[in-house]
Amino acid sequence: MNETMMRRLAKPMLFSAALIWGSSFFMMKGAVDVIPVFFLLAIRFTGGAVLLGLFCWKKWKGVTADYLWRGAVIGGFLFAAYSVQTFGLIWTTPSKSAFLTAVYCVLVPFLHWLAMKKRPDVYNLLAAVLCVVGVGLVSLNEGFSITVGDGLTLVAAVLYASHIVAVAKVSPEKDIYLLTVFQFAFAGLYAWVGGFLFQELPSASVINGDFLLQMGYFIVMCTTVALLFQNVGQVWSDPASAAIILSLESVFGVLFSVLFYHDPVTPKLLAGFALIFVAVVCSETKLSFLGKGRKSGAEG
Repeated sequence: MNETMMRRLAKPMLFSAALIWGSSFFMMKGAVDVIPVFFLLAIRFTGGAVLLGLFCWKKWKGVTADYLWRGAVIGGFLFAAYSVQTFGLIWTTPSKSAFLTAVYCVLVPFLHWLAMKKRPDVYNLLAAVLCVVGVGLVSLNEGFSITVGDGLTLVAAVLYASHIVAVAKVSPEKDIYLLTVFQFAFAGLYAWVGGFLFQELPSASVINGDFLLQMGYFIVMCTTVALLFQNVGQVWSDPASAAIILSLESVFGVLFSVLFYHDPVTPKLLAGFALIFVAVVCSETKLSFLGKGRKSGAEG
């Protein structure tokens, strides 16, 4: 495809990725009622590694030994983040999980500061304040305590942010698609080990048409297709637009959870969701789209 066509497709690809990932929250909530968490993740990441590996088959000649340790490191962060988030889903609602997970976008600049000595800017600080208030509205109950599920989801957000910083640290000069294959493979390996060590192997009775369809969606759409759409979409789109579109994942997470999982949404939750969403947009875009809007208006 030519450059013009790729630029036209970039935003629909990013939107599709956000839509696919947003739809996964209520589906994962249902899946953990059927199959133990580690085995669920093991199947998902192993399948994703195989599919993405086949998609990138022409790139394999460029593999070197250091892809192994790099994949092992970022695969470890990815496995930890998904595991904690999925365990958290057992004790929280899919809509709350979607927005509390989005907190990772606000945390990345601060972890990046610790790892690479790059100070957060005023937009990051503003986003952090908005995010803290939003998290309080979403998570704190009348006794100013937080549930186990919400607490685990916030820990998962920290791990997702750590994963992004780790990828930035180990990925320079490496093919990101091949590195992602090794990341998925090691995440799957860790999940298989965790499953056999700490959980019971699910019985064959769980394998039916619905289960296969669900796992196929996780592997093909949520893991492989959405990742490719994100990577390609970000290459052919401006960063501010890409960040805004991808942040819609949390909005879609609530929408699907309310429609299909019948999640209750109160005014307090909506206010918290709104603050977290604004915080994510502020942190990711520096509100640059407002400047573009003023400029175009002045020129008109």
